[in-house]
Amino acid sequence: MVKTERQIQPLDSIEWVTRDSLTANDYNPNHVARPELALLKLSLLADGWTQPIVARTDGEIVDGFHRWTLSADPDIAAMTDGLVPVVRLSESLSASHQMASTIRHNRARGIHGIMPMSDIVRSLLDEYDLSPKDLQKMLGMDAEEVERLADTTGMTERGSKDDFNKGWKPV
Repeated sequence: MVKTERQIQPLDSIEWVTRDSLTANDYNPNHVARPELALLKLSLLADGWTQPIVARTDGEIVDGFHRWTLSADPDIAAMTDGLVPVVRLSESLSASHQMASTIRHNRARGIHGIMPMSDIVRSLLDEYDLSPKDLQKMLGMDAEEVERLADTTGMTERGSKDDFNKGWKPV
């Protein structure tokens, strides 16, 4: 392997800035539903800021709009005296590149598969002896969601595939 010099990365220069020094962009296609926004707030309160907001040099947000939105919450703001962590993309990047970055950041997060989530929930219940109430609080889930994910019999085994509505297509 040829050793090369490490390139400078945006994370090399994390800044703590006032929330008001950043602005939302007008092209972000990402939407976070209310339950997931509540989960993001829980994550910020429980774990702290683990990811900075990505912004252009002029302060326009490329990624992290929902973290920025929640940074106005008094509980979140109190954690850092109202400051938010930011990394800035290079000034040399075009506006189109930065718009594409927004899409890449959003789409690269993927989706959560039901079966792997179910495995994790069962592991937390069975191997780590957490209660369903603990999981509701830790994972931002309601009781029915925990129950369904913890169900080891499988939804398709409890009834005919014909019993499911058209929005559900079991394999």
